[in-house]
Amino acid sequence: MELRDITLDDLWLWKRLRCDPAMMEHLGGPLPCDGIEDKLRRDVEAAHSGREWNFKIMDSDDHDQAAGHVCIWNSSFRSEALAEIGWMVLPEYQGKGLATRAARVLLDRAGDEGRWGVVHAFPAVSNAASNAICSRLGFTMVEEVDLDWAGRALRCRHWLIDLRRPAE
Repeated sequence: MELRDITLDDLWLWKRLRCDPAMMEHLGGPLPCDGIEDKLRRDVEAAHSGREWNFKIMDSDDHDQAAGHVCIWNSSFRSEALAEIGWMVLPEYQGKGLATRAARVLLDRAGDEGRWGVVHAFPAVSNAASNAICSRLGFTMVEEVDLDWAGRALRCRHWLIDLRRPAE
């Protein structure tokens, strides 16, 4: 597994991740493909500016094929700013531990660089795989909450992990 920068050439991946009913099952269904190119452009710009860490997950077992996406970004919850992490892996690559390894790489980097501090995750209650990843990575489950995501009401588990390291 390797993480690589996203580029404007990754439109096919963004469409597969966000416009496919199976991929969006736990996020209220597929998004319309009309706005995905603009979403990718914004994501690439945010990554290049350093506002977000936004990477495609490469599967080294499949000729360096993009298998998914992992990102940490600035978000908000209950009117408070926070850092949030999320991941998506295409169905044909699921079950290989790619999302867990990709998220671990980003979390380790964030801790090493002293960036992001406390990182939150909000997988849908119905998304057993993502909730298991949070648990495996050492997140603490705080509560179940109702969130609005892309105009959709989702019941989510709120997880967090504190990456701050004590001063030496």
